[in-house]
Formats: sequence, structure tokens, C-alpha cells
Amino acid sequence: MPVDHLYGGPILGRHLLEQGFADQDVVVVSPDVAGVSRAKRLGEMLHKPFVVIAKRRPAPNEVEVVEIVGDFKGKKCIIIDDMIDTGGSVASGARELLNRGATEVIATCTHPVFSNNAVQRLVGAGISQVISLDTIPIPEEQRLKELTVLPSAPLIGEAMRRIHLNESVSELFHDWN
Repeated sequence: MPVDHLYGGPILGRHLLEQGFADQDVVVVSPDVAGVSRAKRLGEMLHKPFVVIAKRRPAPNEVEVVEIVGDFKGKKCIIIDDMIDTGGSVASGARELLNRGATEVIATCTHPVFSNNAVQRLVGAGISQVISLDTIPIPEEQRLKELTVLPSAPLIGEAMRRIHLNESVSELFHDWN
């Protein structure tokens, strides 16, 4: 059975453009090596460079930042990840970015799982804002003060329309792939 992947990055990118981030001193950050292509694509959308955090996991649910590759000092950092589950990777990355000279850290993700005290980790790490899609319902007690939730329904609806009419779904992401 054929499968089409729907990417949340373009929704996040359009929102960041609408909020004027392309006109600010910003870098896009991948919280790990696996997310480099996602950060690169968002950086291209915003016409901004990207930075990569190299990390290791000394134990389960424990993250240690080994190195941060790229120029981020004195800049606002936008971390993009596919999901924020426990928040460990994003929180440790944000903490290190701020400790090493970033002016602000904003976290973005497609799927806001927010399990196991993730919200407390994000707030404790100094993240100023979280932007996610509505792919997972967020209970009221898990909602950060500075949380923006963007709708995914238009993307899902358009994908369904295209499938029904035998049109290309991948064309939705021609700027993202």
C-alpha cells in the first residue's frame, strides 16, 4: 500500500515567516544530527543559516551536549524537531545554547507529546516559546504560557483531496523536500 508522508515543517515555517522571524537575527537549530535536513530546509525557508547540536546519551532518558556546530552567539535560536516527547534533547540543547551565548531559544515541533514532566524541562531550560502543530491534543495542565498551536487540518484536508482526485501529494512539499 502506498504511503505519503505529511511534513509539519512548512506549516511551522510559514508561521515563522508571518511572525517576522526572517527579518530577525536568527539561526535554525537541529537538536541532533538526525534532524539536520529538517533544520536545513527551515533555514532555507527563512533564508537563515542552521546550527547542529551533537549529543550523546550516557544513559536512557539522559542527554549530554558534546558540541554545537555553527555560529549562534548573539542570535535568537529556533530549534526544530519532529516531536517533543520528554523534552530532554530540546531542553539540554536550549540550555547549552543559552549558556554559550544565544540570546533566546524558541522550540518548534510537529508532534507535542509532552510526556514525563516535559513542560517543566522546557520552562526550566529557558525556552521562551514553543510552537507546535495540533497533531496531538495537549491537556490544559500541559500547556505552557508561551505555547502556540498551529492547525494541521488544512494540510490533512488538502492531502485527502489530492488522494481522492489522484493528484500529487508530494507537490504539497516541493519547497520542503
